Amino acid sequence: MIDLLGKILTNILIALYEPFGFSFLLSFLAMFFYLYAYEPITAGKGWKSAIVTWCLRFKKSVFFRKLFLLMFVTSLILFRTLLNRNLWMNPLSDVMGGWGIWETVDGEQKLTTECIENVIMMVPFSATVILTFRKKIGNRLKKILCFSGNIAFEFSLMIEILQLLLRLGTFQLSDIFYNTLGGVLGGLLYYAVMRGRKHL
Repeated sequence: MIDLLGKILTNILIALYEPFGFSFLLSFLAMFFYLYAYEPITAGKGWKSAIVTWCLRFKKSVFFRKLFLLMFVTSLILFRTLLNRNLWMNPLSDVMGGWGIWETVDGEQKLTTECIENVIMMVPFSATVILTFRKKIGNRLKKILCFSGNIAFEFSLMIEILQLLLRLGTFQLSDIFYNTLGGVLGGLLYYAVMRGRKHL
């Protein structure tokens, strides 16, 4: 059990540490597209004006900060699943994927935490999506769980299809299942935190 937790913690820390700077920069630049779409007058007067507008918007707008956080979490996931992957000769070599924490390699049982990490990966994503667009989603548990499950399923399916088309990893049904489960848990976590805040 300690080995399992240690391996999961190590992989999570590596997944956060390696792409942190890249994800932060990508999110920072992506928010400029948001500004040019919604504030073209102030953001389109040169790079100095654009940076000042970005900083003011980040300081004043809660939605802008939430959107930046969502972009950051999304880019972390994309770095882990697409942007930092090696090419695979046959992306359909393991369609079913791994469903447990043990896998057989050369006749030996080896511990794998991939399924647990796939669940954990989607928890902050779905929670951040709901936090960003909570006015449209509402506060009912059933609606939150349905939305979080759907958004995690669609995002995971998109990643798996891109992995298949670009040959970056293998297309696995188990990944879609565990990512969707993680999305639902993220929605449940968001609901629990919001209920706790109301009681406090």
